[in-house]
Amino acid sequence: MTYAVRYYTKTGNTKKLADAVAAELGVTAQPISKPVTEKVDLLFLGNSYYAFTIDPEVRKFVASLDKEKVGKIVNFGSAAMLNSTYKKVKAEADKVGIPMLEEEFHCKGEFKGIHKGKPDQEDLKAAAEFARKIKQQFED
Repeated sequence: MTYAVRYYTKTGNTKKLADAVAAELGVTAQPISKPVTEKVDLLFLGNSYYAFTIDPEVRKFVASLDKEKVGKIVNFGSAAMLNSTYKKVKAEADKVGIPMLEEEFHCKGEFKGIHKGKPDQEDLKAAAEFARKIKQQFED
């Protein structure tokens, strides 16, 4: 199995999660400004809500993905107010024909004093555990 981790963040919260996920998978987390040029079985994509939707940069990144190079997308992220970005990311992934795993990871993220200190060490540990479970699921 091959893995890649890409993320988009404005606050640094999703980068923290991406680094925890990547460490568990044995890869380096990269921002979405770095295209996926290698063939990967699972692309872990970190993102969040901004103004009640995913950022246009995330849409552009997903649109740039090659279904011959990316097997499946695994969604993860954090947000202060809203929860999962799964449906929004899946709508974009469907346009390029890349399936998404139904499992995803999400936790609270600090924003303007809301959820101070989030994601915390427990959240990072949970993100790594999530990646470990997905990895085991596909390698068994």
